Amino acid sequence: MSPIKLFENKKVRAHWDNEQGKWYFSIIDVIEVLTGSPRPRKYWNALKTKLQAEGSELSHFLGQLKMQSGDGKFYKTDVAETEQLFRIIQSIPSPKAEPFKQWLAKVGYERVQEIENPELAQERMKLLYEQKGYPKDWIDKRLRGIAIRQNLTDEWKERGINNDHDFAILTAEISKATFGLTPSEYKEVKGLVKKSHNLRDHMTDLELIFTMLGEKVTTEISQKEKPDTFPKNKQVATRGGRVAGNARRETENELGQSIISNQNFLDKTTSDEKNLTE
Repeated sequence: MSPIKLFENKKVRAHWDNEQGKWYFSIIDVIEVLTGSPRPRKYWNALKTKLQAEGSELSHFLGQLKMQSGDGKFYKTDVAETEQLFRIIQSIPSPKAEPFKQWLAKVGYERVQEIENPELAQERMKLLYEQKGYPKDWIDKRLRGIAIRQNLTDEWKERGINNDHDFAILTAEISKATFGLTPSEYKEVKGLVKKSHNLRDHMTDLELIFTMLGEKVTTEISQKEKPDTFPKNKQVATRGGRVAGNARRETENELGQSIISNQNFLDKTTSDEKNLTE
């Protein structure tokens, strides 16, 4: 799911907690949306002080999460779940308060729908890509790639791999064996200089196809052999990527040109909406 939600074309950073089944929203972003303040952090600090002076215990129940800022880096920021956010909104005089409450309820309801029917999530993602102007046949490949990627990460979790750092290492192994480039090196080829740029949103059809092949073969090998250590999973990732790499080289021989492209779709993405789930 995207960590960016849009209310009236303004971004609100969000995080879905699978264990608790709750959305958490950046309070600073919500205040900026509701007040239009150029200094929402200062506004929030003053509001917290006011609430505490009035005897409110709300601040004791708020948390902090690392969320991506405009500079591409992650910083801790105050977050609130939907119920807590409603209480904060009540303390902010704004004509947008009621529409924002309705928006919050809609975001929560849509997530419940998506849990019950995962196809809805894909439909919403498809609509977002269409709105950006991507071709429909490209969108189909991108969405299929997302499903294959999810199956792979689920398989890794079954093998005891649970943190993003290890996922990144294994992903890099597949990419190196498939394309001869790590994801960060690939982004340089495509001129994607920001951390928030999603490499796969800038791949061509064939690049997406070989990415899918490497990850799908890795999943199949892992399910068959059930590697029980990180080094063994790394070897499987390399083998899966190698299958895709061999297929890529044969395709390049037939076409007489490289599959690896410096093409990107920066004109189709915005800083607020590019970070879709891989």
